[in-house]
Order: sequence, then structure tokens, then C-alpha cells
Amino acid sequence: MVNEWQAVVKQLGGPRVLGRTLTSDSDLREAIRDGFPPAVLEKLMNFSGLTLKELADALDLSPRSLQRRRRSGRLARFESDRLYRLARIVALAQQSLGSHERAMHWLKRGNRALGGVAPIAVVDTELGSRQVENVLGRIAYGGIS
Repeated sequence: MVNEWQAVVKQLGGPRVLGRTLTSDSDLREAIRDGFPPAVLEKLMNFSGLTLKELADALDLSPRSLQRRRRSGRLARFESDRLYRLARIVALAQQSLGSHERAMHWLKRGNRALGGVAPIAVVDTELGSRQVENVLGRIAYGGIS
């Protein structure tokens, strides 16, 4: 899981964007509690290839609120937590599917195991994120999904 943790931190922009060095889960937890800097939104959008609308939907925020956050201040704790959750799902998808392109294609396409809904559309809740993680786990270990 260390590689997954490092992949998540990389997607969030690493120490330069986060404004601190993260060496453990507790460091990351504190960064989430303090609120990520708005530059993390840009990094995750660029890394994942998600549009502002797709990112806002995945975070259960309005695109307008997300646009405001990109310009000023720190993100709220709940917004930072949701960003972490999304970055973690993207990292798991890449790890399970082998490439960034395949992962992003899979995340945006309807999935039978999720009732025909695209995985990116269900990660706006903790339960949806867990369902996506379960499907990715089945893919990674040779199950049918």
C-alpha cells in the first residue's frame, strides 16, 4: 500500500503543491484537516484529465464553488477529504488497470457491477467509493467485474 499512498500524494501535487513534506499517514491526515491549498485542485484536474464539471460532480460540489476555491483560500476539511478520496480511487484504478489512460477510460464508462453507472459518478459518497474499490479489487485479483 506504500506505492498507493505515494501515488495519491503525487496526484495531489506532492510536497511542493501541498506545502509540506508528507512522510506518513498521520502527516497526510493533518494536511487534510488543515485543508489543502487550492493548487491541489488544478493538479488533480491535470493529472486525472477530469473537467471542472466532472471533478465537481465527483466531489459533490457545485462547479461554481469549485471555481471559487481554485482562486482563493484553503479548501475546507471536507473538501480536502473528498479530494483525497478521489485521488485514491484514481490511483487504485491505475494500479489495477495498468495505465493512466485505461484507468480514466474505465472510470468514465458505465459499469455493470455498479448498475450501469460510471464509477466516477458514484465516488461522491463514501459508500460509492467503497463499491468502486471493491470492483477494482475484483479486477486486480482476476474476478469478473
